[in-house]
Amino acid sequence: MAEIFGATSTTEDVLSGVSLKGKRVLVTGVSAGLGVETARALAAHGAHVVGTARDLEKAQHATGQVRTDAESGGGAFELTVLDLADLASVRACADRLNAAGAPFDLVIANAGVMATPFGHTKDGFETQFGTNHLGHFVLINRIAGLMRDGARLVNVSSAGHRFADVDLDDPNFEHTPYEPFVAYGRSKTANILFAVAFDARHRARGVRATAVHPGVIMTELVRHMPPGGIEAMVEQINAQAAAEGQPPFQLKTIPQGAATSVWAGVVAAADAVGAHYCEDCHVSAVVPNDQPISLVSEGVRAYALDPTHAEALWAKSEEMVGERFA
Repeated sequence: MAEIFGATSTTEDVLSGVSLKGKRVLVTGVSAGLGVETARALAAHGAHVVGTARDLEKAQHATGQVRTDAESGGGAFELTVLDLADLASVRACADRLNAAGAPFDLVIANAGVMATPFGHTKDGFETQFGTNHLGHFVLINRIAGLMRDGARLVNVSSAGHRFADVDLDDPNFEHTPYEPFVAYGRSKTANILFAVAFDARHRARGVRATAVHPGVIMTELVRHMPPGGIEAMVEQINAQAAAEGQPPFQLKTIPQGAATSVWAGVVAAADAVGAHYCEDCHVSAVVPNDQPISLVSEGVRAYALDPTHAEALWAKSEEMVGERFA
């Protein structure tokens, strides 16, 4: 019987007894936090991990333990540069990976930003939508041919997708007042919808895609929040928890936060997670779109898993980046 994991499970818990020797994995955003731990856990269990980072010097300093654990666990680790907020960098990274020709068994789209001030990527897209969604959209589609039959894509989304659906009429906030967490919500919804559409295109050859919520963890992701912002959010969450009769909110550790990505990528059954949204190492239930926003209750908004909506986002994304993908 498969072991049941949950909110407090760590990467080592879900990978206990698992050998990943012979597997190749791409993980974006390995200069801090969840990306570093995700890469470490996979390499420690024998995988060859390719990590990406915008700042390679920072990533080199952050991944010393990854190399140590890779060596002791029979895995390998290497870095390549990728700036998701610059499509020239995204395309160059994809070109390097395609030129190398080495296939992947798992791609984890982990990198991202949260609640940034209003701004734009180098290509003129709103920062969060451009970085969190469009950068990964181009990268993953350009290297889709490197994903072996039976491979998986894990998009790191967030419960923050509940803040907002995507706005395909105004993705860059040209006509809408900018709100940092609304923009974050749009981008995280896009991560889920992209997984749904990618899964539909590649499942015939056994390639499945899923999206995950890692939980709330103190990492560099919160660097754009104002002083006291995290404390205020935790206070609001605890108020919601009390109103729902639930215990006080608990932050996750980084190994607990990375566990769901690892679980969905190599432990869970492919058919169980494909085209779904996961949190706390299990597949989440769908909740109605009109349910009040809560970061306490589990669940994924119905709009984030709607296949028709996913196809509309795919078409809009192709239009925005100026490329079409099969």
